[in-house]
Amino acid sequence: MVVLRMTSFVKWILILFGLISVIANIVIVCLYSGRLPKCSSKPHHVFKGKHNERSAVFADLSAEEYLQVRDYMSNQKDLDISVNALTKPSGNFLFLIDVLLPRKADALGYLDNNKPKPVREATAVVFYGTLGHIKEYVVGPLPNPIYHRDVTVERYKEELPINARTVTIGEYALISKFINEEVFTKLGKIVKESFDVSKEKTLNYFEGMPRGVKSGERQTWISFFRDLSGMYIHPVGLEVLINHESTNASLWSVKRLLYNGQYFDSVEDLLKQYDDGKVTKIVYKPVQNYASLKLKSKPTGVSPQQFYAQGKRFSVKNNHVMYLEWSFAFGLSSLTGMRVFDVRFKGERIAYEVSVQEAMSVYGSITPGMILTKFLDSSVGIGRFAHELVRGVDCPYAATYIDTFRYIDVSASQRFRNSICLFEHNTGRPLRRHFSDFFSNSYGGMVNSALVLRTITAIGNYDYLWDFIFYQSGSVEAKVHATGYISSSFNVDGNLKYGHQVAENTIGNIHTHFINFKVDLDVLGVENVFQTKDMKFMNVSLPWMPERYAMVPQLVEAQLKTEKEAALRYDTKTPRYLHIASNRTNRWGHQRSYRLQVVSFTGDSLPEMEPEEKSMSWARYKVAITKHKDSEQTSSSLYSQNNMWTPAVDFSKYIEDDENIENQDLVAWVTTGFLHIPHAEDIPNTVTVGNGGGVILRPHNYFDEDPSIHSPDGVYISPGSEGNCENNKMACLAEDACSPVVEPFTYNGFEGTIKFEE
Repeated sequence: MVVLRMTSFVKWILILFGLISVIANIVIVCLYSGRLPKCSSKPHHVFKGKHNERSAVFADLSAEEYLQVRDYMSNQKDLDISVNALTKPSGNFLFLIDVLLPRKADALGYLDNNKPKPVREATAVVFYGTLGHIKEYVVGPLPNPIYHRDVTVERYKEELPINARTVTIGEYALISKFINEEVFTKLGKIVKESFDVSKEKTLNYFEGMPRGVKSGERQTWISFFRDLSGMYIHPVGLEVLINHESTNASLWSVKRLLYNGQYFDSVEDLLKQYDDGKVTKIVYKPVQNYASLKLKSKPTGVSPQQFYAQGKRFSVKNNHVMYLEWSFAFGLSSLTGMRVFDVRFKGERIAYEVSVQEAMSVYGSITPGMILTKFLDSSVGIGRFAHELVRGVDCPYAATYIDTFRYIDVSASQRFRNSICLFEHNTGRPLRRHFSDFFSNSYGGMVNSALVLRTITAIGNYDYLWDFIFYQSGSVEAKVHATGYISSSFNVDGNLKYGHQVAENTIGNIHTHFINFKVDLDVLGVENVFQTKDMKFMNVSLPWMPERYAMVPQLVEAQLKTEKEAALRYDTKTPRYLHIASNRTNRWGHQRSYRLQVVSFTGDSLPEMEPEEKSMSWARYKVAITKHKDSEQTSSSLYSQNNMWTPAVDFSKYIEDDENIENQDLVAWVTTGFLHIPHAEDIPNTVTVGNGGGVILRPHNYFDEDPSIHSPDGVYISPGSEGNCENNKMACLAEDACSPVVEPFTYNGFEGTIKFEE
């Protein structure tokens, strides 16, 4: 009994001692942590060179410049222009103001040869409802414009019909009014019984595009969805075809309706057949909002964060960025989105321009709202929908955030706070490394730390992450990832041929994503050639044993001479190495070049027999090389979506003239993307993992060796030097420990959202 009591006493003494030790350790750690110095906000890095003030030639318009152009245009009485965002289609509306980029030769002359600064000008787009056409004007000089010039025919070789215009906020306001009066009010009994619509409760709508089947039409299938967050995956089974060709809204009409898989010629036809019992009725029942992104688990802590222990190694001033050996200018076009200019590595220009051009999707369905849908996002504006980025989620918390300004479908320019972010990113894997185990022992490696320029555009249901990544190996990557909500349709007979069921009565429709980038590489100047490299197995006699043969891979090289030769289609086998090359050579006698490495999982492009295909003819080509022309600025246009059959820009015509591309200023048009067959895990949102594509611009014999070998991030360890900080900064990381300076969290992202009232 005494032994048992002693054992119990000892046990409790040990437990108490252990508890005291734990508490003491926690106190010590907390006290020590509190003494950690704050990380310096001032960079220890010494920048090479200075910011290039001349990069302002590529800068987006400022809020003041937008205002100056708007006021100048509205003061031209002969133009009779309204700047009211709710202007009706029958009026004349100043829809868009954007910077007009200078001619390339003028920009290079200014950047490189001290020639005069190009005149700063803007493009203004006016929808003339009174006259039935669209006009584009050049307005300048900026600041303080004094002239405007109609350049519509000069740019597009023809006048632009009014029905090629984007649907404006003013037109959407009238469409909503029309739906309420001509559909919901007249179908009051049906929409109440089927969808619980009332004065207090409505349905949301989503449009199919294009708006018709031939030029001149403006007839839109509108699909209805429950009025819930994430409405895109709550279809209800009602779709309506509206004819809104006329700029006079009083002449609009309902052409057809689809209710629960059955078509009707008019609202009256649906009402009569519904009352006569000839319709399979949809019976309303409440559903849980499976589309909600509200948290289903309580947050338990903070995810791993990155911070800058010795300050940021990049610097941004106005529209110019410096990072280690890199420098570039950047911008965000309302129509096409993110772009960079004058990209230099070690002081040498690698690319004049790398930019997003278009994002396109083609859908499959049995229901009309999706069956013909082909979205061309630049026609509504890719950059237009770049809202504020959420600190710590959309970008690392410690990133640098940049405001942008836009003027598109508004009455005054809008400021979008923190809509671009810039950060140096440790990818979590080495850029290069080797552990030597044979003959000698050593380790050499380098962290893959790269600079990322990012924006995210929420275009309707989809959110696209756009990244431009600058690596210390001299490579640049332009990359896109997709997330957000899938588009869906109501589950009717036959629809499972076009997708999977992902929720009750909900089909996730099969669709493609095609993304087009413009890559204007200038490799040691503007006189370049386009080369391809690949491999083939050759049956080779062994030199020391001539009677024996072996299949050995051999290098195959070619230089393509014309634009048609260099238009590499997705439906044919293309060489795996594609190069823009200079005629100058490196130390080893090889032409210095940059390789275009396309990362893509695209579906099939739309067959060329389809009349809409001309508006997206760029999607035929994995890579197409053309001779640079200032008149061939973009692969698509603002007007492609609503006039697909006679597009203002048909990219295939850039290739038709089949110009010589040897020793010329070359532009690569690169198409990437992925096929998306929606599945249950796309509910509520598609994830970015595996859903993306891009192009990597990689030096290929451009240097004499890997330039990252000169990076200060390198680590070298030999036996006996494991703790030596001179060649291994990681060995002394503990001595440099500091606590990060954390900016307060703010968010103003709901500023600048679309509103249908003053």
